[in-house]
Amino acid sequence: MANQLSLGLIGAGRIGRVHAESISRISHAHIVGVADVFLENAEKCAADFGIPAAHQDPRALLDDPTIDAIVVCSSTDTHTRFIIEAAEAGKHIFCEKPIALNLADIDRALATVERCGVKLQIGFNRRFDSNFRHIHEAVKRGDIGDPHLIRITSRDPAPPPLSYVKVSGGLFLDMMIHDFDMVRYLVGAEVEELYAMGAVLIDPTIGEAGDIDTAVVSLKFANGAMGFIENSRQARYGYDQRAEVFGSKGAIESSNKTAHNTRWSTANGVMEPNPLYFFLERYLDSYTAEMRAFIDAIQQNVPTAVTGRDGRIPVVMGLAAGLSLRERRPVCLAEIAAA
Repeated sequence: MANQLSLGLIGAGRIGRVHAESISRISHAHIVGVADVFLENAEKCAADFGIPAAHQDPRALLDDPTIDAIVVCSSTDTHTRFIIEAAEAGKHIFCEKPIALNLADIDRALATVERCGVKLQIGFNRRFDSNFRHIHEAVKRGDIGDPHLIRITSRDPAPPPLSYVKVSGGLFLDMMIHDFDMVRYLVGAEVEELYAMGAVLIDPTIGEAGDIDTAVVSLKFANGAMGFIENSRQARYGYDQRAEVFGSKGAIESSNKTAHNTRWSTANGVMEPNPLYFFLERYLDSYTAEMRAFIDAIQQNVPTAVTGRDGRIPVVMGLAAGLSLRERRPVCLAEIAAA
């Protein structure tokens, strides 16, 4: 393998363009081709980021012997197909979350990756955010003692389009899936049981589409710790992303990122800037960091930072949360994981 890794990008929509931009910042990798079902998207992405070739058919990338790895940023319903086809073509794979919305497809994809001996990294970019990573490392070092409680707040500035909601898999598998991954990452233990509550408080059409827009989930971990996740599809003041881990020796928390950290104090009150408004502003650096980690794992032949198992477990948690909401009861993850 050459010193500079050659990548193929499948999917030139919003997240595909984010990864194309991230890879353009990494000196030891480059994208040699991009494919999208809408050829004009692929051509624009290629033009914007200096990619030599644009295709409509992803087979052009999978069949290219010069490509070392495939970055899958297509729609969720195509993820397992491209993971399997890329693995069988001998390509390493980066795939955006979720791998799939059901465990049978996930297990089929992971079995193929294992059989073909290629690397797979799942796109949970928040693990690479400097604030969350600092909490993870502090907890791992034992700085706060044994973790007792974790709280994650995740609120979007505005709901996604209804067309997206209808194919997203629902709030638990689309939005909260990041937080399901994050609680495992921050606490360093697995969730055994959860209980979910949800409602439609923001947009009635989301409820008509069969989803919710506001939710809370309580968690019980195998190590005895407890957790709480809250999600809302609309926070009018910006993109609200916070986490706290409390333990036997103390606590550590991360607050929102803002455009600056100044504060005004006047007779009318104390004012400070709102959180950054959109996820691309909040997590742009983390996308570059996760892609760099994927490329380094290939070139250094070490395990990827977010494995296929890491991609499977949050889906189990999302399915358990959906069952808990429907049946109004706590659900053990073992009920779902063995299904």
